[in-house]
Amino acid sequence: MFARLALPLVAALMLSAAPVRAQTAATVNGEAITEAELKLALEDLATQLGNIPEDKQREVALDFLIEVKLAAQAARKDKLDQSAEFTAKLNYARDRIMMERLLSREGEKAAGDAALKKFYDDQVAQLKPIEEVRARHILVEQEEEAKKIHARVKGGEDFAKVAAEVSKDPGSGQQGGDLGYFAKERMVPEFAEAAFAMKTGEISAPVKSQFGWHIIKLEDRRNRPVPAFADVKDRLAQALVQKAQNDLVEKLKKEAKIDRPTPPTPGKKP
Repeated sequence: MFARLALPLVAALMLSAAPVRAQTAATVNGEAITEAELKLALEDLATQLGNIPEDKQREVALDFLIEVKLAAQAARKDKLDQSAEFTAKLNYARDRIMMERLLSREGEKAAGDAALKKFYDDQVAQLKPIEEVRARHILVEQEEEAKKIHARVKGGEDFAKVAAEVSKDPGSGQQGGDLGYFAKERMVPEFAEAAFAMKTGEISAPVKSQFGWHIIKLEDRRNRPVPAFADVKDRLAQALVQKAQNDLVEKLKKEAKIDRPTPPTPGKKP
């Protein structure tokens, strides 16, 4: 079992230090494994338990905790918990846990609904309009072929049907040449210059680019829509949480007296 499941150091020490609760999942030599400990283990081992049926995960996690408890009892019997190494690891793990809880609380305070909405409104107010066009195109290799196709669509043939029939663009050809909406910088310069100079409904003369010859039809022109609050709420929350946590850490650093002695040079006698 020890080879199959590995509990990270911090989580293992959290389990060893967890207080006894009323709800007990098991006892090992009279020492309780609580439901709270089992819940923590299930969360911590979620990835490793992924291939185990859900109705068996609790049993597997509890078996593992029993082994952890047995090993911990044996280690204490051998006084391994009294070593300097154990104390150092326990102190390190305790500090890590305290840091994580502090930062988690700071993030929760920073990312409330009101703060998120204000952050969204502030970001939207700073956005500069980005012009986009929607276009169809037909791509062929030779100029003469492009001229013939241009004559067909200018003569009234349906642009989308002709594109599906003859366009060499594997991405848009079967979509009637539809490229969707795009900003100017997304396309190669020759294509972009031609498309953004056109009027809605207009069909261009053949345009040469590194990919071949294009006939372009401009479908629409707009400013890029602002993303809805609901669509970006999670990303904004992540940004606010990260900023709040970073700000707190920097504040603590500025207020602290930190001494970092120069480490000794390897191989050099003190």
